[in-house]
Amino acid sequence: MLKARKVNKLLILFVIKHYLCAAMKAYEKLIEKALTEGYLNLDEGLSLYLDAPLPELMAAAHILRQKAVAGNRVGWIIDRNVNITNVCFSQCKFCNFCRKANDAEAYITSHEEYTIKIRELFERGGNQLLLQGGMNPGLGLEYYEDLFSELKTRFPALKLHALGPPEVVYLAQKSSLSYRDVLIRLVNSGLDSLPGAGAEILADRVRKIVSPAKATTEQWLNVMREAHRLNLPTSATMMFGHVETPGERIEHLIRLREVQEEKPEGSYGFVTFVPWPFQDEGTVLALKHNIRSRVTIIDYVRLVAVSRIMLTNITNIQSSILTVGKDAAMMTLHGGANDLGSVMIEENVVSAAGSNGMLNAEQLQMVIRDAGFVPQQRNQKYEAVNKLET
Repeated sequence: MLKARKVNKLLILFVIKHYLCAAMKAYEKLIEKALTEGYLNLDEGLSLYLDAPLPELMAAAHILRQKAVAGNRVGWIIDRNVNITNVCFSQCKFCNFCRKANDAEAYITSHEEYTIKIRELFERGGNQLLLQGGMNPGLGLEYYEDLFSELKTRFPALKLHALGPPEVVYLAQKSSLSYRDVLIRLVNSGLDSLPGAGAEILADRVRKIVSPAKATTEQWLNVMREAHRLNLPTSATMMFGHVETPGERIEHLIRLREVQEEKPEGSYGFVTFVPWPFQDEGTVLALKHNIRSRVTIIDYVRLVAVSRIMLTNITNIQSSILTVGKDAAMMTLHGGANDLGSVMIEENVVSAAGSNGMLNAEQLQMVIRDAGFVPQQRNQKYEAVNKLET
């Protein structure tokens, strides 16, 4: 006859084994559903994100990557991120870059500076300018129209990947125009594609904490809806690892997926999704609220993998080598990502918060090769711009 203590121990082991088996069956069913192109809901996505072993999560994400973008090519691009201005009324708590209009360090990039920067971009083999900056109260829609028109007149081959939903919302409010009207005027002035800037986490609870003066979740999404109706190529982003919950991360992915599902047939929609971890160095969130970024390599790889699984209607997933470094980036290429982004000749915003992962063209291609893939230079539409590299 077994002693009571031994019986209790066996009972506990039986219960643990029972629940482990049940949990395994649950995540296996969710992976099976994702692989057969069934959209996972919030509860299902969260369960998979929290409970599935990383190897299984990465394997499923890689299968879906191959369905979306078959083969062993990994994209990269040469562009330059020039900030139009560092003056911004928003003063987001994660941003060290923005200044107030009367600050000594406040600036607006001059036309002469654009000329120097664009010529250097062309000399290095790129033709895309990522134009972003703060929501400067002194700059209206006409300023951006004039700027875009002049740059395109002087450099006809230049591609402008510029502004973002928060700027469009701000310009619409400032000009008493609709988002559509603002976008049409910007496109007519030379805008080629719209970045997914300012998404952070698409949950208003989070936005009220980290960026209360910036566009709301619905405003951000509505700008993208209008961009897709105009067939303007867009990207989607996520900055995570601050005050959001895991559930809000999954909710963010679902909101993007829903907007992508609404896009007109044949529209570019979101051509890519780019997640990156919050960079905390010197930020208000870190200094005043003790909110630190504790995202590890494993955390990032898991987030990229679940993004591929949740976003089966967005073709490309870009890994943010700028913010996570080459080791994490190489792992993500085996777990859902098919792109490593830009050489980024210039970058000022996340660098101001501690990011230091910038690479030149040769280094970026070497990372791709070291991971076992073939680098392929591309444009913002994710179209190859030259022959396949070896």
